[in-house]
Amino acid sequence: MKSFKAPRKALTGLDAETVSSLITASTDVALVLDAKGVVRDAAFGSETLAGEIGAGMVGKSWREAVTSESVPKIELLYSEAENPAARARQLNHPLAAGGTVPVTYTLRKLDGTGRFLAAGRDLRAVAALQQRLVEAEQSLERDYSRLRVAETRYRLLLQSVTEAVLIVDAATQKIVEANPAAAKLLGDASRKLVGRSFAESFDASGARLVGDWMSVLRTAGRAEELRVRLADRQRECVLVGVLFRQENVSNILVRMAPLGAAIAVDARSSGARLADVFQRLPDGLVVTDADGRIQTANRAFLDLVQIATEDLVRNESLDRWLGRPGVDLGVLVANLRQHGSVRMFATSLRGEYGSQAEVEISAVSLPERGETGIGFAIRNVERRRSSAGEARNARELPRSVEQLTELVGRVSLKELVRETTDVIERLCIEAALELTRDNRASAAEMLGLSRQSLYVKLRRHGLGDLEAGDEELEVVPPKGRGKGSRRR
Repeated sequence: MKSFKAPRKALTGLDAETVSSLITASTDVALVLDAKGVVRDAAFGSETLAGEIGAGMVGKSWREAVTSESVPKIELLYSEAENPAARARQLNHPLAAGGTVPVTYTLRKLDGTGRFLAAGRDLRAVAALQQRLVEAEQSLERDYSRLRVAETRYRLLLQSVTEAVLIVDAATQKIVEANPAAAKLLGDASRKLVGRSFAESFDASGARLVGDWMSVLRTAGRAEELRVRLADRQRECVLVGVLFRQENVSNILVRMAPLGAAIAVDARSSGARLADVFQRLPDGLVVTDADGRIQTANRAFLDLVQIATEDLVRNESLDRWLGRPGVDLGVLVANLRQHGSVRMFATSLRGEYGSQAEVEISAVSLPERGETGIGFAIRNVERRRSSAGEARNARELPRSVEQLTELVGRVSLKELVRETTDVIERLCIEAALELTRDNRASAAEMLGLSRQSLYVKLRRHGLGDLEAGDEELEVVPPKGRGKGSRRR
């Protein structure tokens, strides 16, 4: 701290009001204390701070306004009050709601009056900044820790993988990093490869091809596999590249493999991709033997039949879950033996816990090593059929003949005949109402029914807007008169 060089000369003539304003503006808390340490007057830089610690402070001992551990610091402030270079001390004021307000005070003795001036500054803003700084440092340390762990894993993976992998700068086409497998393939140490042009590792024609290939990668982001010959002209290899950006720099991850090894790797990866597709497809996929016993099934099929694991369906007959037991599977197998494939066979699939879904099945024979297997693709068509049902207009029949025939094997013949009768009856009533322009008396006469019987059937099929006990006025065709007559 550096004070005024001539305070008496510079500050001569200041009145008490001016000094009070200066003290209040330059501090958060200003206390005037008597020789016994009693607060005689107080000023606060904000109403909030005055409300928190200022209530009842005037007339009370300063020692009573702070926490117990801060009292010894007050004694130190009094002992150093006449020393201009005395350090500030932090005192804590208790709050009524709990907690404390930290304030750092300096104490100065007023001229010959036996009074003291305590000037304080609220440390909560500083404490909040310090806390934020600590949290930021901890967050940075956690980020650094994660980066170190990620880099360690990256190094271990790069060092342990048996495939040759290089990182190449897309702009300069120089090698940025290479793993031991790449160094072994290119016949040099990894450290010597870093900084070298990637094209130098190949013969003259290969170097030109690699340059063009990397240019395509840099501009398009992808390129086909490239087959080139190494600089020793004794081995050919296949290059696969992926463009990525890191810290605003474009790099290319290059995988290299001798030609024979590349084919084997591709075959393994293709098989893995196929298995992954088999499991992830939203349609149910099942492979069975020639008798329909399940050998493998994907997750979508397990969800349809409400089974938790594949082991529980293996060696079980697919017929166990098909809608028409003993019928559907036999029809499918017979058609497969005759035609080799079946498309869009409509049936239903029952779950273990009572659910039922309308499905379409496509199937194909899978001959392998003299044995015949069957592959089934099962698609849930519930949503499609419900959407089609919602789109039907009000005059369309609830079931077509095709829909009725699909019920064979699912419901009894008695129920099927009753439903068929209802369809025909409703069709005839709708046709009669349409021909008579909705004249129910004429429609009843056309159908050979009494009006009461027609009303009963209309209510049964939900046609018209009749209610129980309703009687309507019908227009009867005129007999020898110019106008129709109305009757009840």
